Amino acid sequence: MRTLVVTFSLLAALSLARAAHASPHALPYSYPYATLGAGQLEVEQYADLTPVPTFGITTATQTTLRGVLTTELEYGITDRLEAGLYFEVSNNTISTDGTEPLQLDGIKQRLRYRIADRGVLPVDISVYGELSEFTNEIELEGKINLEKDFGRLQVLVNLWAEREFYYAGQQEWVLNPTAGASFEITPAVHLGVEYWMHGEFGNTTNAANPAFTAGAAFNPGLHHYIGPALLLQGNKFWWAVAPYVRLDDWNRKGQLGDQYGHFWVRTIVGIEL
Repeated sequence: MRTLVVTFSLLAALSLARAAHASPHALPYSYPYATLGAGQLEVEQYADLTPVPTFGITTATQTTLRGVLTTELEYGITDRLEAGLYFEVSNNTISTDGTEPLQLDGIKQRLRYRIADRGVLPVDISVYGELSEFTNEIELEGKINLEKDFGRLQVLVNLWAEREFYYAGQQEWVLNPTAGASFEITPAVHLGVEYWMHGEFGNTTNAANPAFTAGAAFNPGLHHYIGPALLLQGNKFWWAVAPYVRLDDWNRKGQLGDQYGHFWVRTIVGIEL
């Protein structure tokens, strides 16, 4: 009962608050058209969690949450151009039991540019370019962020692709398109639904990896997720969360090395500084 009272009190307070000046993600995987204004600074904390099998201590296998934590600093260079710096850490669930300390995966730098003012074009467009330096690869990433608003209904599509260059010599393409819609119940509360996909193409040498397992052969395939999304926002704070269910290979039992479980949760907290 106490939890319910606190939850509804928070929702009531947010409903009375002004819409956030920051750039919230009504759909956690989809970037919106809007960017920060010139001179604005925002910090965002991402958390991605999915249950996967790992090596057990007393049994053959156990289920562990694979977690990726990403901290992003965003800065508005102009009213249309925004810069971002990411720091990513994760736990290792491929060759361990997943209980080791988080390790640094790498850093990312990106720019996002808003084309034209809202409503000038039939569909609002922003473009996104990113360079990532990870412990095992260099990534080049590009996105075209499409948005169309129908009153309080916001429809988003991200056309998202990556080119990955591994230090061991392999190269591959990765596609991560997203699509969804979000409805504004109040300026502080939005509900939506979102779909996203992950697929890897061109890397045929995964089996040479010492950490390769039978389950790891599953990871490069096409994986499809869909789920509801909730956004709560106040004046300088916003929180988005979405639990997703995997649509592909639903009857397949998880195996060691899997990185894409039957369920996935992404949550983001944003604070304008």
